[in-house]
Amino acid sequence: MSQKPEARGNVTGREPEARGNAMGREPGAGGNRAVVSQGPELLPIATTRQTCSFIWRMPAARRRHANAIMVLAFFLAGGAGLVAPWALGGIADDVAAGRDTLLPAALIIAGAALAGALAGGAAVVMLARVGEPALAELREQALTRVLRLPADRLERSTTGDLLSRLSDDVRTVSEAMKGVVPVIANSAVAVVFTVAGVLALDWRLGLAMLCAAPVYVLGLRWYLPRSRPLYREQRIAQGERAEALLSGVGSAPTARAFGIGPLLLRRIDETSKRSAQVSVSVYRRSLQFLNRNNLAELIGLSMVLLAGFLAVRDHATTVGAVTAAALYFLRLFGPIGGLLFTFDRFQAMGAALARLVGIASLPPPAEPDADSTVREGEIALIGVGHEYVPGRPVLRGIDLRITPGERIALVGATGAGKSTLGAIAAGMVRPATGSVLAGSRSRRILVAQDPHAFAGTVRDFLTLAEPVAADEDVWQALAATFADRWVAALPEGLDTVIGDAGHHLTPHQVQHLALARIVLGDPRFVVLDEATAEAGSASARDLDRAAEAAMRGRTALVVAHRLTQARPADRILVMHDGQIVEEGTHDRLLALDGRYAGLWRAWSGSRTVR
Repeated sequence: MSQKPEARGNVTGREPEARGNAMGREPGAGGNRAVVSQGPELLPIATTRQTCSFIWRMPAARRRHANAIMVLAFFLAGGAGLVAPWALGGIADDVAAGRDTLLPAALIIAGAALAGALAGGAAVVMLARVGEPALAELREQALTRVLRLPADRLERSTTGDLLSRLSDDVRTVSEAMKGVVPVIANSAVAVVFTVAGVLALDWRLGLAMLCAAPVYVLGLRWYLPRSRPLYREQRIAQGERAEALLSGVGSAPTARAFGIGPLLLRRIDETSKRSAQVSVSVYRRSLQFLNRNNLAELIGLSMVLLAGFLAVRDHATTVGAVTAAALYFLRLFGPIGGLLFTFDRFQAMGAALARLVGIASLPPPAEPDADSTVREGEIALIGVGHEYVPGRPVLRGIDLRITPGERIALVGATGAGKSTLGAIAAGMVRPATGSVLAGSRSRRILVAQDPHAFAGTVRDFLTLAEPVAADEDVWQALAATFADRWVAALPEGLDTVIGDAGHHLTPHQVQHLALARIVLGDPRFVVLDEATAEAGSASARDLDRAAEAAMRGRTALVVAHRLTQARPADRILVMHDGQIVEEGTHDRLLALDGRYAGLWRAWSGSRTVR
């Protein structure tokens, strides 16, 4: 049986759904006809400016009270960290002067440590309350945009790229918010407070400490332009590796049948090696950066000690002040090290965010064209043409008006363009040329040949078309399509969990539910793309009855695999090479003795057209 890649899955609900095809097949050609691949087209990646702007606009990321508490807590934690070096410097001066202030200083240090711990904990809690809802919202928006992408756009991308964004990238951002962002925030506050504290203690010591700043800056200027491309390349390489693994596992039976297993394994090996090599390059670059920072620490501490020695010798400052300044600078090793050691993970988070924002900021799907001459339930295709590969048209100059309540059947040989025309009429694919006009409230639903059982309960599966439907409405839709008896016989009825991890349904049963979902969704226009073609003889009769009930009273376009499905249609359109070559009723087309008559003879096994 032929399968149309552009029509995979049972598309229901207000927006048609498309499942991507990573095997380089031409969706509109009908059947699994291979085409010359032009290489995958990755989904967009946002720039740094676009990412920051998008995150700032997100409502969940702008909870003012939580943000204010979080910022205040980070500042309190940073301020508390200044107390211990200051107190130890005071102890040094007191010891030199013969005073005993050890116990009060110890209590001050302990209190500051407790206050810093509490403030740091509060900051992390507030960060989670702000960041996790924002991340969840970002992921939902990204997934929503992907589900509403045109099928041909998904075809040009890869499954691995998409899954790595919605899984690996989300995990990267989530882990960074828990382990990286708090470190960076605490470290940044500590650096600013420490520099200010040393300058207030003695400006000479502060200037000496700042001698390390140029070395840090030069190190960053060397590192940043070299590391950003590496992190982006790392994420892309991980997506390619995921794509190779997914396609290899998914096509394992075919690979065994044709003996191409070693070819797929070699591809997996190559993408895995590439991902590992990029990761090694990232870590090598990070180590080179850290060597430059060690030099900065050596220069800074040496300059503080030298300036302190000269100032104490000239009686310009005290030993306690120099001690405090040296401790302050030593204290910076941790925050600066935290900034630098987590900088690679922070950049990885930035790259992951850019990939998520890239798809979350995609424009929403365009609304169908509207025209005052098009009535509700009517669809008009004007000059429609389409191609999936430039220079290889699948449809050419299609002009078609389907009036309300009319049933149209599309027939033709495999590759004639039937499924592409049906997908365009359903709003699943936007045509390359021409326009599709529909009433402003003309809801459209497509049911495809290849059934897909969404994970969840039977109720969830059906109410995808009408989320607020009551159980009474669900049962009425099942009864209307003659599916109520076998659904009631399931272990838990509507609450039976189906999908990969649930109760197994046959393809016939999944398709039966999809037809019931049409009745529940109550669209004005429905496209059945060989929705009953794959069933066995007994199942075909059941599905034909259900399809007839689902189409009753609606405008319908039927892509007919069996010509008996086309016979009762109001009009039959015969397609060949992307064009409509014959049009009429069953009897009229037989009388013409043209292409349809030849198809009917081949189908019925009769030498006559009757």
